[in-house]
Amino acid sequence: MKKLIALALAGAMVLSLAACSTGGNSAKPKNTTINVVTTYAGNDGNAQNYQDAVAAWEKESGNKVNDASATSDESFKARVLTDFEAGSEPDVLFFFNGVDANPIVSSGKVVSIDTIRKEYPDYASNMKDGMMGASPVDGVNYSVPVNGYWEGMFVNKKVCEAAGVEIPGADTTWEQFLDICQKIKDAGYAPIAASLATVPHYWFEFTIYNHLSTTTHNVLPTGVDSVQGKGWIAGLGDIKTLYEKGFFPDNTLTGTDDETVQMFIDGKAAFLIDGSWKVGGIESATDDIDNFTVTYVPGMGDRKSTDIIGGLSSGYYITKKAWDDPDKRAAAVSFVSYMTSDEMVSKFAQVSATALKKGVTVDESALSSLAKDGLKMIAGATGMTGAVQDQVPTEARVPVFDGMPKLVTGEVDITEAVQQVLDLLKK
Repeated sequence: MKKLIALALAGAMVLSLAACSTGGNSAKPKNTTINVVTTYAGNDGNAQNYQDAVAAWEKESGNKVNDASATSDESFKARVLTDFEAGSEPDVLFFFNGVDANPIVSSGKVVSIDTIRKEYPDYASNMKDGMMGASPVDGVNYSVPVNGYWEGMFVNKKVCEAAGVEIPGADTTWEQFLDICQKIKDAGYAPIAASLATVPHYWFEFTIYNHLSTTTHNVLPTGVDSVQGKGWIAGLGDIKTLYEKGFFPDNTLTGTDDETVQMFIDGKAAFLIDGSWKVGGIESATDDIDNFTVTYVPGMGDRKSTDIIGGLSSGYYITKKAWDDPDKRAAAVSFVSYMTSDEMVSKFAQVSATALKKGVTVDESALSSLAKDGLKMIAGATGMTGAVQDQVPTEARVPVFDGMPKLVTGEVDITEAVQQVLDLLKK
């Protein structure tokens, strides 16, 4: 597998707009305010980097950003799509580039990279076109990525030590993981920090992966009796088993993601599945970063524990609304060029993937122990696949995502819920 390389956190940077721009028409419009929506908010590890970058761009360009960024969850995705339907879309949007974006692409309300390059020839010229995340609608690139992702299992070492268990590793099986969780529970801790009420995504992804493989996981089911359909049903059944065993927090059906993540930080829970962006969030949330590490999610069947989930799934879009306004057009291009320059992408990427042509290098001396552990995990990965949920529109996820509490408590049959997803996919 191609190694994912990352750049150490950059030091203080003084950048001119021209230096940050990827070239082309680098006009600096003045006194223009653009509306921007991103997912750099809440406990996202790059939230502060984003705020700093916005402030720097405003100072250097003379323009302003009206920011409405919010934490990425199902309600955020729904709000973005609703805004587009209502004609109240932003000028610049940092959003997913899979099926979640199909409605805004199909509506013609975002501008393609090729269209932008007709006026700004060097727009996103620092990126590999083949890695920018072409739309499933027409195979065209609309978004410019900043950093990609990998997903893994973060570990609170002190909880594991207190429970007398070894931290799961590359060879830990799912059955061994269940034994580890039981010992952690018996020691008085929550084995798994997760809000099944608001963020069931990661466990949904990996438990399904455990019944498929790197070549079959990212294929949508054609029916409940298909290989993928059976994998979905079995994976959701494993989440139900984890719940029945009491391995999730007591508030897993009602608590928020922020609350359960805080439990993990505070040493009340041992494991947290999340993405590479969480490295920065954990670094900023603790004074004892050496207490945390990240490892592989234990596997079963054809999936090795070292087979991971990762890719480049989000990027900056410029909307047609902004493009059709001469002043906002220039400001939007300037903003996205700034946010996707080599220097800025390197700062945001840290230990995750990028589409930069020049790539990035790693100065491990500037990384925390957690970030280094992330690099080691990626270096040891034996396979990688994208998240299958990225191919499922928001509304089609409702039966299994919004409905997760009822699935794990047995109020709703898992097979019926998967069938509902498939029925929604056909519409």
